[in-house]
Amino acid sequence: MAQHRNRRIGMAVLAAGLATFAVLYAPQPVLPLLAEEFRLGPGEVSAVVSAATLSLALAVLPMAALSEVVGRKPMMLASVIAAVLIGFVLPLAPNFGSLIALRVVQGVAIAGLPGVAMAYMAEEIGLAGLGAVMGLYVAGNTTGGMSGRLLAGVLGDVVDWRFGLFAVAVLAGLCAVAMALLMPASRAQTQRSPLLAGLRGATRDSGLYGPYAVAFLGMASIVAVYNVISFRLIDDPFRLAPGVAAMVFLGYLCGGVASAIAGRVADRIGKPPVVLVALGITVVGMLMTLPDNLFFVLPGIALLSAGFFAAHAVASSWIGARAAPGARAQASGVYLLAYYLGSSTGASVAGWAYGAGGWTPVALVNCGWLVLAGLVVLRVRAAGRSPAPSVPAPAAPARAA
Repeated sequence: MAQHRNRRIGMAVLAAGLATFAVLYAPQPVLPLLAEEFRLGPGEVSAVVSAATLSLALAVLPMAALSEVVGRKPMMLASVIAAVLIGFVLPLAPNFGSLIALRVVQGVAIAGLPGVAMAYMAEEIGLAGLGAVMGLYVAGNTTGGMSGRLLAGVLGDVVDWRFGLFAVAVLAGLCAVAMALLMPASRAQTQRSPLLAGLRGATRDSGLYGPYAVAFLGMASIVAVYNVISFRLIDDPFRLAPGVAAMVFLGYLCGGVASAIAGRVADRIGKPPVVLVALGITVVGMLMTLPDNLFFVLPGIALLSAGFFAAHAVASSWIGARAAPGARAQASGVYLLAYYLGSSTGASVAGWAYGAGGWTPVALVNCGWLVLAGLVVLRVRAAGRSPAPSVPAPAAPARAA
């Protein structure tokens, strides 16, 4: 019975991740079409993506705290439904300002899922199977991000960007229905903790610094790669067509498969060793992209994608396994705050580095970030497993629907 319930949870969070990350990243491949219609430059039109990711980062912690009051499942359902509904409205935006405003609201809506989902899985499944289910969730995130980009990009090129975004919203809507039907009601959320007490527990626990480092530094490296690799592939010596270069996002498939496998392995041998191996694989993949040869670059992209998302899946489950129950939602929020701040940092540094010296400095800076993340994980592991700081919680239970 418990195994069947855990399987339902895994499929529900996979569908939820696919829905939200499809709509989050769908505008990225149609940015040139938006720039043409609204007569904007590349820097201005990129706000369509950054508006959503920045508002998501800022809203993660408040949403995690709110889930302590309203319950995990209601928060996640409301988040996914709101994000999908806004996805249907986006193609109707009459001007660029309204499009940006909708994306800001959509980012806030999406914020109700990631941190709350991590806490929900930790509470409902327990430590034994957490890695495997977290791997499914990350697989849903990566598959959703890839699917949204490819679907919007292809249909936007064939029809127009509005139709492309509408098609992504339809896909996300189907996934939201699947999530609503599959996700069991919460039954393990038995205590609430004050926001500040939970944040203190999440930020003062040195045992969580390893996952936080993976989130910030690892995400910075992967976003840096995918932000500038297309520029490299359409330029000398490759000279690929833009549509062909966009197929590089298929590397996310390797990340989805690797995240599911890594979660299962971490359940058996422990989280720090798997994270360290995954970071090492990411570095190897990064180094493989250095030669001006597609036979090295494309497998390198696939390998670094597999390595990063494997590390991300295990680091995510590490949060749920390590954080004190009263700080679990806040720790998930801090992890995701680091994750999306890393995304912004990686995008900015990659643009500067590529403009200054091409691909080589981008790859080397990324390797430096990954090595630093590995060193932090090693330091946390060497410090031993001291108990997580306790977080006071009221005695009265918080009943969740």
